[in-house]
Amino acid sequence: MIQQFFPFICVCVCVPLQIPRWRIDLEPWASESHSLEDEAKRFLGYITTPQVTAQHGTRGAWAACLDPKYSLSHRIQSKHCRVYSFGLGVEDRSLERSLARAGCEVHCFNPGLKQPHVHQAEMWLHRLSVDWRDPNPAIGAQRQHANTKKLATILNDFGHRQVDVLKADMESAEWKILENLLLEGVLNSVGQLLLELHLHWAGFEVGGDDPTVVRFWFSLLKELERANFRLFHVHSNPTKPHLFLHKNVLNASSAYTLSWVNTEWKL
Repeated sequence: MIQQFFPFICVCVCVPLQIPRWRIDLEPWASESHSLEDEAKRFLGYITTPQVTAQHGTRGAWAACLDPKYSLSHRIQSKHCRVYSFGLGVEDRSLERSLARAGCEVHCFNPGLKQPHVHQAEMWLHRLSVDWRDPNPAIGAQRQHANTKKLATILNDFGHRQVDVLKADMESAEWKILENLLLEGVLNSVGQLLLELHLHWAGFEVGGDDPTVVRFWFSLLKELERANFRLFHVHSNPTKPHLFLHKNVLNASSAYTLSWVNTEWKL
C-alpha cells in the first residue's frame, strides 16, 4: 500500500504582546548646566500653571471639576459616581462629605483604622492604603505592611472598574505611587486625580542628586499629561515651610495640592 503525505500550511496569527514598562521616560534636562535652579524653575512653573479651566467646581484646597463638558457632574446626577480617598492620619474630609451628600459612593482608606470596614456618615472607611507595590506573599503579614496594596489590586479586590475621583495625600509616597499608576496604565480608570505633592525632600525610594530628583518629578507629570490628564487647580499650602529639597529655592512652598481631569472622560 502506498501512503500519500499531503503537505499542510500552518498559518500563525501573531498578536503583538504589550511589553511591560519598568521605568518612565525621562524628559530632557531643563538646561545644559543640569542645575537645580533651572530644573526647579521649569518644574514649579509647570505645577503652578493650570492647563484647562473648570467652569464649575468644588471650593477649597482639594477641588473637583464639575464642568459639564466632563463626566463627573453627569455621573453625580445619575448616581453612578465613585470616589476613592487615600490619606494617612487625620485630614480634611470636606470634599468627601460633599460628594457623598451629592450621591457619590465614597470610599476612604486609612491603614490606621481599628476595624477592616466601617460604614459611617455616608462613607465607607477601609483599613487599607495604596502603595506602589503589593505585599510579598513570601513574608508573613506580621513582618510587613500588609494593609497596603497597589491601586490595581484594590480595584480588583473591590470589583470596581472605574473611579471618578481619586484623592491622595500620601506624605511623600506619592511619587512612587504615581509612577506605578502610570507604568501599569491604571489611570485610564480614573476620571480626576487630586494629589498633594511634598517637595521638602525627594520622597520614598526616589534617588539621585537634587537636579536629578526634580527632573524625575517633572517627567512623571509630563507622563501624566500624555495620559490625557490636564491640570485645572493648584493650591499652595500657606501653613507649610518654604522648603524645596531642604533649601529655599524660588520661595517655593513645600506642599502643593493639585487637581487634574482626565480629558478622555467626556460625554
